[in-house]
Amino acid sequence: MKEWSKFLFLIGAFLVFSLAPMDAPVVTQSLSAGLSLLQEYARRHVLTCLVPAFFIAGTIAVYVKKNAVIRLLGPTTKKYIAYPVASVSGGILAVCSCTILPLFASIYKRGAGIGPAVAFLFTGPAINVTAILLTGSVLGWDFAISRLAAAMVISVVAGLIMAFLFREHDERNSATGFATGLEDDLPYSGLTVTLFFILQLGVLIFFALSVSLVVKAILIIGSIAAILGIVFLRFRREHNLEWMRETWNLTKKILPYLFVGIFIAGIMEVAIPKEFITGLVGQNTFVANIVASLFGAFMYFATLTEVPIIQKLMALGMGRGPALTLFLTGNALSLPSMIVLFKLMGTKQASIYILSIVILSAFAGLLFGAFV
Repeated sequence: MKEWSKFLFLIGAFLVFSLAPMDAPVVTQSLSAGLSLLQEYARRHVLTCLVPAFFIAGTIAVYVKKNAVIRLLGPTTKKYIAYPVASVSGGILAVCSCTILPLFASIYKRGAGIGPAVAFLFTGPAINVTAILLTGSVLGWDFAISRLAAAMVISVVAGLIMAFLFREHDERNSATGFATGLEDDLPYSGLTVTLFFILQLGVLIFFALSVSLVVKAILIIGSIAAILGIVFLRFRREHNLEWMRETWNLTKKILPYLFVGIFIAGIMEVAIPKEFITGLVGQNTFVANIVASLFGAFMYFATLTEVPIIQKLMALGMGRGPALTLFLTGNALSLPSMIVLFKLMGTKQASIYILSIVILSAFAGLLFGAFV
């Protein structure tokens, strides 16, 4: 285990054992909660969210042409093109902070500029369409629209910060044509690759639809059948094998760290008293928003679960500003995702990205609580 992962583990352990009474029942409940969250995630999200996401990431890494990625999200692309594309591309996916990671890894690996790449990373879980609709129906449309606008602005600002601080990353990509996977001269039409991508994205979306099981099964089975038809009838065997290898490489790089982080997050959820949290975030102060931002950064919220959780916290006295802050960091960051980001981006880049999101989200919540 690398030093940074040891450090994060120690932070979690410190919070658990310093804030929780040290008696056997609490320790037992905390460990049980960690295992329970891990089991729930494996049961509800691995097959329906992560598996499709890993295959989509493999498709991007192998079949999406490097020039197309660089043209839209690359380090030399005009900012007024790259950042809106990154924000929209992330926002259409109903994914959590962990499911977005393999998709981010693939575009980051294919030569995207670091700024647009992190904008995509943030907006994917922060402003997915389903979550915005649910937020509006439960907490009001002023809350939902503010959440959407704040996430869009934060994604651009955080991306610009990363692009400025890590210019050498983009300069290196521009100079070396940094990318992995197959070459850009694949003998397939853009229509075929686009259809292949959309069908896989459809599987990810269909799993999340609130429709009858029969309709959902028909949509998913039909999409998978079409995907297999393209794989066996249109694509070459060596390219399919490369797709499988790339998908597996991303899976083994991300999944173990993800599971460790989910287990720790489950322990923290029980060990830290809710009364302790709500007592600190009842007022719309900068300190309260920072507390909410840090709390959201370390906790894990599965897609859409943040809405009823924050609704309950607001009923217990959480201020509107800290609530929006918790929405922003709670979806975009989590202990599991941060562990993986250190693995993918390195200590310096991951630290700056996480710190930027925490601070920018706190300011957004402070402004929202003061003026909306």
